[in-house]
Amino acid sequence: MTAQIIALAIFIALFAVGAIRGVHIGVLMFAGAAGTALLLTDMPLEDVVGGFPLSIMVLLAGVTLFFAIAQLNGTIDKLIDRALAKVGSNALLLPFVFFLITAAIASMGAPLAGLVMMPVGMQVARRYGIDYALMGLSMCFAIGAGGFAPTSLYGIVTYSTAHGAGIDLDPFLLFAIAVVTYLLMLGFSYFVWGFRKSARTPEAVAAGVGAGSGTLTRGSASTSSIEFGEGDDDDARFSADDVDTDGDHSQSSASAPFTLEQSATVLAIIVLLGSVVLVAALGGDPDIGILCFGLSSLLLLLKPSRGKEAVTRIDWSTVLLVGGIITFVSVLQEMGAVDLLGEGAKALGSPLIAAFALCLVGGLVSAFASTTGILAALVPLALPLVADGSLPGWALIAALGVCSAVVDVSPFSTLGATVVATAPEEEKPRLTRVLIRFGMSMVVVGPVLLVGGLVVPTMIAG
Repeated sequence: MTAQIIALAIFIALFAVGAIRGVHIGVLMFAGAAGTALLLTDMPLEDVVGGFPLSIMVLLAGVTLFFAIAQLNGTIDKLIDRALAKVGSNALLLPFVFFLITAAIASMGAPLAGLVMMPVGMQVARRYGIDYALMGLSMCFAIGAGGFAPTSLYGIVTYSTAHGAGIDLDPFLLFAIAVVTYLLMLGFSYFVWGFRKSARTPEAVAAGVGAGSGTLTRGSASTSSIEFGEGDDDDARFSADDVDTDGDHSQSSASAPFTLEQSATVLAIIVLLGSVVLVAALGGDPDIGILCFGLSSLLLLLKPSRGKEAVTRIDWSTVLLVGGIITFVSVLQEMGAVDLLGEGAKALGSPLIAAFALCLVGGLVSAFASTTGILAALVPLALPLVADGSLPGWALIAALGVCSAVVDVSPFSTLGATVVATAPEEEKPRLTRVLIRFGMSMVVVGPVLLVGGLVVPTMIAG
């Protein structure tokens, strides 16, 4: 038991060192896995390396390559501009419109790619008197919801890790659970902040728009230069320098016809989504990574020069992060440390209390650390709780995954920090207070909502 406790302590310490010192946690985890195996076990290094999740690597690399090509050839920017140009609804509905657009971007491989909509949304909020908290939260929720799509990072890590452990978690069901959860949060935000008008600004006065009313005109905002690939949560890679509020760029971009390459990319996206849905409907297990590599190859045949830059945008940082953590977890499993944690959780006396505690820990740690890293670490550690059948595995893993993401609106995480950074100077103190209260409350509200609304009903029905 001493060796297992030491190994768990090393695992936790590496997370802490990585967060405090800013060292890539994946690198630390690889080194820690090898060192732990050599010092505390008789595992050969070949077995340690064998714990690296090759299937997840293929999935992440294929998805981020495909959507990097779509970004480089301008397809993503054009789709965003056209969507914005068609918006003509009441200002109160604009946060929901931005939720839909941002979620669509976040579903394309890397959730944090949706951050590119933050400055656009804040410009729109300023112009039309929308509360900045509502607009910022709507985009944070969208990134979380889109991130759990079968084609995006949070979903990939969660359901791939579950599948590797023999838990049958449907990717589309996980996505649906996340979307419903975030829509409930968005509805609550509308109730609290939807009718609070921001002060009229010079931009709103000049446009002749009163606070809380009006429409979004064609070409009023635009965005470009999305970089796909999450990397660490502390280093969101996006560019919003091209946000345009005078209308010229957006209108010309939205009205310009698609090029052959862009049309082929749109068709490839439709084929990808259609294939995944069709194969899943037929009871198969679609390999999204291989599909993305195949479609990427076809697109690169149209313009081979895209290949060099597209390959550099594969999210190798996240591959290393997830791979390092899962490799260390495989060492912990071999040592019996994971089973030891399960026994400790069962000692709480109730599987539901153990599930709630695990979700609580996931949310609390994720509020200050990499959500992707937490997902990769905690999903395997939850397996002992479902080993005896007392808890529904798919429900617990889905609850744990979503609980680890809903706290990301906190200003201590990339999403919340970006909301504050893109807001007007006079709004920053209030937004910081709002996001701290909202984010920290979700540490508790998330487990109550997900365990109470998902795990408990599933146990009763089972």
